[in-house]
Amino acid sequence: MSQGVETVGLYVRDQEEALGFYVGKLGFRVHTDVKNGDFRWLTVQHPEQPSFQLGLFVPGPPMLDAATAQAVRAILAKGAMPPLVLTVNDCRAMCEQIRAKGVEITQEPVDRYGTVDAGFRDPSGNGWKMIQARKS
Repeated sequence: MSQGVETVGLYVRDQEEALGFYVGKLGFRVHTDVKNGDFRWLTVQHPEQPSFQLGLFVPGPPMLDAATAQAVRAILAKGAMPPLVLTVNDCRAMCEQIRAKGVEITQEPVDRYGTVDAGFRDPSGNGWKMIQARKS
């Protein structure tokens, strides 16, 4: 029986660069970092969400053939991958905190739909929405 989603993969151009971003700038922690030949299984977790892992994967074998990997790298370079969403307690404060660490802010915090949201990119061009958690 299914227990739920544990890992979601995110394509990155360079795993070391992505690791530095997600751990050093966003405060995630390394969950798994193992190699099998040229393939590296690298996952990180948000410290407040230990049951979920974000996989940081370079497009290529064994998941993708060479032609598909090349197409994915081209789409990634254009920043055209689907956005991810990070929930935070204070969107404006988090925006300033990560901006101070050199994160590219693509959308300044905006009051919208009863909350606050902003946008940023990782070094590979993956877009993120940062949404302030609604107060209950």
